[in-house]
Amino acid sequence: MATKSPLSWEQKMERLRRRSLPERVLQICDDAARRTEYDEAKRAADRAQLLADSDPDNAVFAARATQAAERREIAAEALNAASVYLSFRALPRPVLEELINVHPPTDQQAADGAAFNPDTFPAALITASSVDGMSETEARELLDSWSAPDANALWEAAWQVQQESRTELGKG
Repeated sequence: MATKSPLSWEQKMERLRRRSLPERVLQICDDAARRTEYDEAKRAADRAQLLADSDPDNAVFAARATQAAERREIAAEALNAASVYLSFRALPRPVLEELINVHPPTDQQAADGAAFNPDTFPAALITASSVDGMSETEARELLDSWSAPDANALWEAAWQVQQESRTELGKG
């Protein structure tokens, strides 16, 4: 159940003004062995913890869960070291709307239901929302040279952060 805030309107407004925009991070790792090692270590740790939780008095299960968690952490560190991270931040609504307006769909794209030009808008959005400073030329290069799933992941990281809501409608 939601509780009402005892803050005055001025205090609420000040907190609302200080909110940061949502951010999303895309992790890219080309080292398949590191990804597999982490996935396996995570599954093993999850299974070991489930078993330990099923019998809290069993010291052997608890020790195995601890060891598996340590292996998962080591694998996570190796995965993180082998990865590149790209960060994206939501744009203020008027900025996003203007960016969409600068990249209108062609007549055919609009007839197909597009709200923006899918040939030009993705690179522009990636650039505008990139925390790392990616240029539009670089964004276009990656979108054009990566495989479809990887290019889609790049686009989705920039687009999804624009759609992220951190609000909840209270019930009273």
